[in-house]
Amino acid sequence: MAPSMPEDIRHMLRLSLVPGIGPVTGRQLVGVFGSARALWAATASELAAQEGIGPKLVQALVSSDARQADRIIDTCKRHHIGLLGIDNPDYPERLAAAVDAPLVLYGLGDMTTLRRPRMLSVVGSRKASREGRLLTRRWCRHWSHQDAVIVSGMAQGIDAAAHAGTLEAEGVTVAVLGCGLLAIDSDEQRRQIEAIMHRGCVISEFTPETPARPEHFPRRNRIIAALSPATVVMEADRRSGSLITAHQALGYGREVFAVPGSVLAGNHTGCHHLIRDGAGLADSATAVSEALGWEAAARSPIPRYEPESKAEAMLLDVLRRGVAHVDMLSEQCRMSLPELSPILLALELRGVIDRLPGDRYTLIQEI
Repeated sequence: MAPSMPEDIRHMLRLSLVPGIGPVTGRQLVGVFGSARALWAATASELAAQEGIGPKLVQALVSSDARQADRIIDTCKRHHIGLLGIDNPDYPERLAAAVDAPLVLYGLGDMTTLRRPRMLSVVGSRKASREGRLLTRRWCRHWSHQDAVIVSGMAQGIDAAAHAGTLEAEGVTVAVLGCGLLAIDSDEQRRQIEAIMHRGCVISEFTPETPARPEHFPRRNRIIAALSPATVVMEADRRSGSLITAHQALGYGREVFAVPGSVLAGNHTGCHHLIRDGAGLADSATAVSEALGWEAAARSPIPRYEPESKAEAMLLDVLRRGVAHVDMLSEQCRMSLPELSPILLALELRGVIDRLPGDRYTLIQEI
């Protein structure tokens, strides 16, 4: 259900729609006049009399059409989209502390989620490896069971895995979009939004029907960086947009963690550069939790899988030591491949293990 919309949202929304006025200038104007309502009550001469407000800015403000804000509010009401102005006490404090925080946030779902004390932003490559996606899902399940809200950008790859792992653990997640909430044209993304808004919220600073554009994503990333006290980069090469998020987080005084990977592949070069520049080394989900000072899980732990046979127990004991090739499993378990294959398939279907490229297997659940 969308939160109620106080009258003042109309004034802040109108300000956010003025061409040439960004978040920084908008907040400065509100600071000068005391409120967005008082800003719109000012005459052209009163505006011009203020230091730093030149003729172009005065003209942009005077030419603003209040009916545009009214139309957007009507659209939001019809589609159950919530609106939060930066002057609203329910606006997330951590985000408001960023100098370039959006003047207005649009949201689907429970926007009070944005004020939860324990939040963690999880980002990475869109073209992540299967191992990277699997690890992200697993770690986000772990953090969700410590009552952390997982924040990401609902893109393919690491973002999608972060939301999926959180939802698998029945945790709370926040997706930040680089387009308007009504500009989604993918059935898969619509299903993602539906799932996320029932376990958190989906937010954007863009008007509901604004399409995605390349220049929107760095703006989206700053929100991801500012919402949480820490950001974890799960997998990223040197060109990954997730590095922008990491640097923005550092600029806001947030902690940044990066997951190391093989030097033989290029998909972790960005993470390695972050670690070399001072980011925290994230070699386990627990290491991140401990660095953030989180206490033990507040919710019940993930149920442990109980092997249904001695053969399963033997196979899982091998996988507990790390990723293993099917030939190694066959040798260690003293089973032929025809004997081993149905056991592997059954465990995979139950969500206990996952198959990696090259006929390798790894645990998904803790056992």
